[in-house]
Amino acid sequence: MEESRERRSWLGGLKSALQKSRTKLAPRLTSLFKGSPTIEETLWQGIEELLVQSDVGVGATTKIVQELRQEVQRRRIENSAELPELLREQLVAILSQKQSYVTEPSELVYEPLPPERGRVPRLHVYLIVGVNGTGKTTTIAKMAERAKRAGRKVLLAAADTYRAAAIEQLSIWADRVGVEMVKHQRGSDAAAVVYDSIQAAKARGADVILVDTAGRLHTQINLMEELKKIKRVAEREAPEAQVETLLVIDATTGQNGLSQARLFNEALKIDGVILTKLDGTAKGGIVIAIQEELGLPVRLVGVGEHLDDIMDFDPSEFVSALLASEPD
Repeated sequence: MEESRERRSWLGGLKSALQKSRTKLAPRLTSLFKGSPTIEETLWQGIEELLVQSDVGVGATTKIVQELRQEVQRRRIENSAELPELLREQLVAILSQKQSYVTEPSELVYEPLPPERGRVPRLHVYLIVGVNGTGKTTTIAKMAERAKRAGRKVLLAAADTYRAAAIEQLSIWADRVGVEMVKHQRGSDAAAVVYDSIQAAKARGADVILVDTAGRLHTQINLMEELKKIKRVAEREAPEAQVETLLVIDATTGQNGLSQARLFNEALKIDGVILTKLDGTAKGGIVIAIQEELGLPVRLVGVGEHLDDIMDFDPSEFVSALLASEPD
């Protein structure tokens, strides 16, 4: 019963976060289907227009509508009332394509440690990357809080040594969450911070390292080269660890976020995306664009300012919340 209440609360929070996106898309789709009981060409054009307006992206929208057309022909569907469920199925299928992890399922903040704590958990190193202003530092704090609640010993690495006040901001969050942090002076070598963090984690028995990285240096090339160096150091110094690079994208940026994802993925091979500020945008369709056009799984979504306002991404529940006629 308790689990059921938690589930309902989680779904309610997701629907609340997607209110702006849902208000922009779901009622218009409903009106479109009601206004065209039979499946005409104007109906397909209307679906395309609404999906593009919701930042699903032209490429993803084209594929979605093409596959919907094929399915309609295959099933010999004539009534548009059957299209909403077909659309939901298609969106879930797209968002489910890359949700399996590259190696083993990450234990970061997804599952609590088992009651028997005889074994030493595998070290997990998470390089949190993204442009300034996306919410990287706040996201790290939320992930640290979640990992700590799951029984992990967490260490923060202040590897954004370029931006003014970045180290201080991360330090404030470390104190607030109650986790340790490794830092150097501003302007120091970011890779050296990561090196020291890994040595500290081994010495102190930490099993999760969350690395804050710079979002802007003098040139884009400098930024990417620094991030590559950080990743090389992490993989070299902790060969036994699971090292993942997670890209933080601000959902309110829409298609700009897609461009950011493409750039970072080309340089670093991103393992997954964390989408922030989902509660502040009507562009929730960007999740679909990221998955379909780049093949990157969305791992977590940020839905508010509090430490517990972060959720695992579930394709089926996301689509259901996005297309719900009205919030429960």
